[in-house]
Amino acid sequence: MSRRERATGFSLVELLLAISLMSMLLALAYGGLRASSQATEKGQKILDESNRIRMAHMFVRRQLTQMLPLAFEQDEDDQQGRTVFIGEQNRIRYVAQMPGYLGYGGPQVQELEIVPGADGLEMVLSHALLQGFEESFLYEREPVLLLDKVESAAFSFLGIDENGEMSNWVANWDDPSTLPLAVALEVELTEDTYLQWPELTTTVRIDSSALSAVNGNVQDKPALDTAIRDLIYKRKTKQ
Repeated sequence: MSRRERATGFSLVELLLAISLMSMLLALAYGGLRASSQATEKGQKILDESNRIRMAHMFVRRQLTQMLPLAFEQDEDDQQGRTVFIGEQNRIRYVAQMPGYLGYGGPQVQELEIVPGADGLEMVLSHALLQGFEESFLYEREPVLLLDKVESAAFSFLGIDENGEMSNWVANWDDPSTLPLAVALEVELTEDTYLQWPELTTTVRIDSSALSAVNGNVQDKPALDTAIRDLIYKRKTKQ
């Protein structure tokens, strides 16, 4: 074999060098694809969580504004002893229409509650028809999960005191026979959700019996609306 014929081939060193360079290029390409895939997955996760939080926020706000001053409990010995609203830090119970096809049968007693879950706290909804309502009906079915991965959550309420004056925000509603003027829900989500719960402070339909002053006169509604907005604004600025 001549020298010219031997010179046309590749040496083992050259072949190993080529394989090493190709491996490096493939590793870089794979790393880029993996980073791109992880970024896409993270973006999709954030989008899904954003939609989940937005839907829960919209549902709760809508139901709070649709509250009705209808009694779901009545003391047989006291005609005035009716219950239209129960409000605590971790739950509220009220009457409202359910949205869409869930609203068959008329108004329903609804309970929003903060309960322990697999990944922190959860906000769940239980509901039953107002007609012929008994408390046990709320728990015949599994509650609807509205929001999970909650670090902390609390309701608070705005009303009018016995002197007919606007009260401060309270953690527990003491007069079950009337609706509050406004309800707020503060939620802190767990760190791995990447998002925050939007401010939720909303007025509800006003039960005129809750607005009665000491002399029996109902306060001027425009002035009352302005006072409510001012208190909501003060609440937001404090946060």
